[in-house]
Parts: sequence; structure tokens; C-alpha cells
Amino acid sequence: MLARNKHVARKIRLAKALKSNSAIPVWVVIKTLRKVPFRPKLRHWRRVKLGNI
Repeated sequence: MLARNKHVARKIRLAKALKSNSAIPVWVVIKTLRKVPFRPKLRHWRRVKLGNI
């Protein structure tokens, strides 16, 4: 995964993981009355790895 030249499919998967790894907006928490207060699939880059990408 440390290669400079990556396959397009791998780049797409990495980009999707990068975009999905952000907290939910504050307005969503307010609108749902804290029923969705946090993101259960939030991933830390050092603790949880992506697996087979």
C-alpha cells in the first residue's frame, strides 16, 4: 500500500475510506434530537486498519 503508483480501484477505495471517516455535522445531531450523536464507524488511522485494500 506504500507504493507510489496505485491501481485506480485501490485509489477509489482509499478515497471512499478517507471521505467516510469524518464526523457527522452538528446540524444532524440537533435535527435528530441527539438520536444520532456520533458516528459508530469512525476510524482512527493508527488503531483500526482498512483490511484488504
